[in-house]
Amino acid sequence: MLIHAKIQKWGNSLALRLTGPIKSIPKFEAGMQVDVEVSERGIRVKPVERQRIELPYTESELLKGITPKKAHADEIAVVALKELGE
Repeated sequence: MLIHAKIQKWGNSLALRLTGPIKSIPKFEAGMQVDVEVSERGIRVKPVERQRIELPYTESELLKGITPKKAHADEIAVVALKELGE
């Protein structure tokens, strides 16, 4: 489907309003996460297929203060090949 629309000024940015079929066909909703692919020919906006989960801690927060001793690195088991089925 081809739809003619107008890019307008919005503050210091440019905006394309998503109205009618532009928002309803891909089922865009306010607050929805989208992926924007940019090239010399234009842009492509697609809904994010998988919503990202906001985790309560970052990886760096979880690993803060970790040492080999605290991680029990001295207790790492050595696996024999026959245990892996080889």
